[in-house]
Amino acid sequence: MAPKYQGNVSEFIIQGFSDSPALQLPLFVLFLIIYLFVIVGNVIIFSVIWFSSDLHTPMYKFLQNLSIIDISFTSNVLPALLHRLITQQNKISLFGCLTQLYFYMSLAGIEFFLLTAMSYDRYIAICDPLHYINRMSKKKFAWLISTLYSVGLIEPLGHVVLVSKLSYCNSHIIDHFFCDLIPLLKLSCSDTFNVEILTYVVGTLLAGNSFLLTLISYIYIISAILKIQSTHGRQKAFSTCASHLTCVIILYMTLICLYVKPTTSYSLDRDKFFSLLYSVLVPLLNPLIYTIKNKEFLIAFNKLRYRVISSIFPVKIIL
Repeated sequence: MAPKYQGNVSEFIIQGFSDSPALQLPLFVLFLIIYLFVIVGNVIIFSVIWFSSDLHTPMYKFLQNLSIIDISFTSNVLPALLHRLITQQNKISLFGCLTQLYFYMSLAGIEFFLLTAMSYDRYIAICDPLHYINRMSKKKFAWLISTLYSVGLIEPLGHVVLVSKLSYCNSHIIDHFFCDLIPLLKLSCSDTFNVEILTYVVGTLLAGNSFLLTLISYIYIISAILKIQSTHGRQKAFSTCASHLTCVIILYMTLICLYVKPTTSYSLDRDKFFSLLYSVLVPLLNPLIYTIKNKEFLIAFNKLRYRVISSIFPVKIIL
């Protein structure tokens, strides 16, 4: 059932990045290239892991799920932005805006939980390798994945319901490139205290605890790595979690700059920039960070590439 909207707004206007017609086409080309790179990069990661039996381990299965989230996350924002840039049709219905907000928040939450689960996986692999198979069995892995998806899909419902009850009578123009929570709160002429409290409570309980668990995991991981006597052993152990740690740092720093502040300190240009980093550049960088120095993945990628090329251009060997 569609929510009952209050106030006198049935649609919004997404302002985007620029009112200058001369910049619309260059921005369209830029974001189209970024979107294609995100899709291609993450599809390659998903496919290589899917078709390579050697990579059917929890670590790579987590990475496969991260690829799905990155594709979904970017697809929630960029196609609509590209459509607005090329057609100049900036209107979006309130229901469409709330739908985009819901998927943005749910996919962000799932990515938080997924990165936390990945840090737990690395913790077990490095700090307790003898019990890794038991502690990260197929059954426990499936339970972990289903739980983080369930929590991520349920968590934003409270925000969306509260936002749908607000009145929007100050302005119809969202000075952003998609429907985000803070711009909607800034437009409302209703009391947004309940939404802000819910945001801080959920942020503390879920995102805060996810960050804390990730931090604790890496404290134990780094401590265990430093105890390894051989230099080669330390380098090999650290290489298995360095890419994940890099993505965690980028993600949390971006979100802290975006949301860990009152709405009164909201800056349009600054928050657009950080939103762009989080929703576009992070999914673009993830495939590079996780694969560029991963020998196991590169070997599997080359094998799959050879199989694909051989199937397309079969070579007959004449004896």
